Amino acid sequence: MTEAAGLAPKRILVTGGTGLVGRAIEKVVADGEGRPDEEWIFVSSRDADLTNAAETKALFEQHKPTHVIHLAAMVGGLFKNIRYNLDFWRRNIHINDNVLHSAYETGVQKVVSCLSTCIFPDKTTYPINESMIHNGPPHSSNFGYSYAKRMIDIQNRGYFEQHGCRFTAVIPTNVFGPHDNFNIEDGHVLPGLIHKVYLAKHTGSALTVWGTGKPRRQFIYSLGWVPLRWEGWGTAATLQELSAPPQDLARLFLWVLREYEEVEPIILSVGEDDEVSIKEAAEAIAEAMDFRGELVFDTTKADGQFKKTASNAKLRHYLPGFQFTPFRQAVKETCAWFSANYANARK
Repeated sequence: MTEAAGLAPKRILVTGGTGLVGRAIEKVVADGEGRPDEEWIFVSSRDADLTNAAETKALFEQHKPTHVIHLAAMVGGLFKNIRYNLDFWRRNIHINDNVLHSAYETGVQKVVSCLSTCIFPDKTTYPINESMIHNGPPHSSNFGYSYAKRMIDIQNRGYFEQHGCRFTAVIPTNVFGPHDNFNIEDGHVLPGLIHKVYLAKHTGSALTVWGTGKPRRQFIYSLGWVPLRWEGWGTAATLQELSAPPQDLARLFLWVLREYEEVEPIILSVGEDDEVSIKEAAEAIAEAMDFRGELVFDTTKADGQFKKTASNAKLRHYLPGFQFTPFRQAVKETCAWFSANYANARK
């Protein structure tokens, strides 16, 4: 639909646009889910230092976005968080404040920021839901990152109450897929395991998994198979859910940007029954990469938070027929991508 047909053009700025989720959004937009009235702009740290207020404001003034998907963050796996909690707090607080305030100052109509289930209290009841974010301190292993991300929810509420801004956030569970950070030391658990299995297979050594393998996680694939269709912006009732197509995080981001009108965040996750242990995840990767060696658990390494089971009831209320890519299929596709792109993958 064009401007002449009644829709004003939209300029959508994606911060962190070259990361895991940004690349996934770029792909689904390029593969047919972009709209004629949308112009997508994907930026990275090479375009501006978002910890710097002046550079952030200049980026917004240069591109003049009407909408923003805010993905940029200092991120890392369990062990990097343990080592650098203060850095995670300071860098992410600066990035988030600069992005949201620049969005307000330049008249951005809507911002969708990306949070994480690690923001929820460590001591809690399960499943966790959107109302429980501020009910207690997060796990001590990543308190810097967690508190910085929580503050986005506070800022969103403040900008809405004081200025009427439509700033909201999504809370994905453990995201993985092509273009992830597969660094063994600093990456998240699943891409780190994929890299470990790749190396173990090529060297003929055992696969060593850090920790007991007992912690449980809900994993969500960054990509998917078949697109959703919308007839227009702001028309949630016209969403057509296709009969049997898995769609995952990138497409859910588009739905939130176009259709979700609440300031309160929304959890984007597979169901509670789809939670898997780290041991089961390692076994799925080994199967996908045809690794037949020994599996060893290094119990001298920390497990981190045992579980953070999230409810997707709110998502299901909006999209009751939404289907996710089966975990083993998503693992297989990610392993194939990593093997084919090993030389250039982030690792």
